[in-house]
Amino acid sequence: MVKVLHIIEAFAGGVLGALQTLANGLDDEFEQYILYTERAESPKEAKNLFKPGISFIRSEHLTREISPKEDLAAIREVRRVFDEIQPDVVHLHSTKAGAIGRLALDGKNTPVFYSPQGYSFLMYQCSAAKRRMYYVLEKLLGSRPSVTVASCAGEYDSAKRVSRQATYINNGVNLAELDRFGLDWDLRPEEIKVCTLGRVVPQKDPAMFNRIAEAFPEVKFTWIGGGELEGELTSPNIEITGWVAKEEAVRQMMDSSVFMLTSLYEGLAFSIMEAMYFKRLCIVSRIPGNVDAISDGKTGYICGTFEEYQKVIQNLLDNGIDSRMTDAAHERVAAELNQVVMAREYGALYKKSLKERHGGVRSLTELPGCVWAGPCEEMAAA
Repeated sequence: MVKVLHIIEAFAGGVLGALQTLANGLDDEFEQYILYTERAESPKEAKNLFKPGISFIRSEHLTREISPKEDLAAIREVRRVFDEIQPDVVHLHSTKAGAIGRLALDGKNTPVFYSPQGYSFLMYQCSAAKRRMYYVLEKLLGSRPSVTVASCAGEYDSAKRVSRQATYINNGVNLAELDRFGLDWDLRPEEIKVCTLGRVVPQKDPAMFNRIAEAFPEVKFTWIGGGELEGELTSPNIEITGWVAKEEAVRQMMDSSVFMLTSLYEGLAFSIMEAMYFKRLCIVSRIPGNVDAISDGKTGYICGTFEEYQKVIQNLLDNGIDSRMTDAAHERVAAELNQVVMAREYGALYKKSLKERHGGVRSLTELPGCVWAGPCEEMAAA
């Protein structure tokens, strides 16, 4: 049986969703361990989201913030856990775990994979100096013997700039889990209610969401989630649910006809794929990840400015929702962006990496879909 050690610091949000989908989707050929830490927004009893048989090890030192003392302790902790488990494959999830894991395991003769799920150097709310620092760190770590596995083609474009070896496997949702809600997918096409889902943080651009809501006072807007910037959602037609259980979050989404994501940067967001599967019309920002999920005018709408959002929503109010678009979005998730496809491709990548270690192929760049990114390009602007 192949032993896989997953390391994750961000045990919440989309990163947790990606790991949950992957780990639960891998078959019984894989013995899985998860080294994790919790955040304030981590779901209660998050371990119950995973299928039985997966082992959990709580980290004492992985932290979100940069801390020389704790980060050195985390490196030692990762090495200790690695030596105890002796995994065949290590998979690092999100930026902080990616940094700690690649430093800790440098020199180990074990395949290491890194899934950014949204690069820190794309956090446009940060200063240029801070973003450049993140970029340089990713570039230095990307020169080490590991493979970056982006969550979509758009993130892969960024990965090639900072990683010597990179590929991508699309995120996917668990269709069986979504089907169990048994909710009515049909709304009157002329009934326009807008929702979004996620943390109320700079990444999600709540100021843009609020500005759009202000432009349509007759439309109900719902933000499913909570966070530090709730004070920016001042329009009286916005309801903020706060953090709610999965069942309630889905119910809130199903009570809306439109899903809108105004994010400044993303990987391939699970919330978009869920909304697509539930046949909620998606209106999303023009960024990598979003444009990989939505085909403009065919499975939803992509907007780059406030005026474009305004035009799209006004058109929906005037003409209703075209069910052909929501049907096409649903079919794409059912055929491509799901757990079965995602887990199958990761499982194949893990197994082929072991063949490389034992001489089956000359390098990981020979694996199907794995592209040698070549020399890293300098960051054009921070």
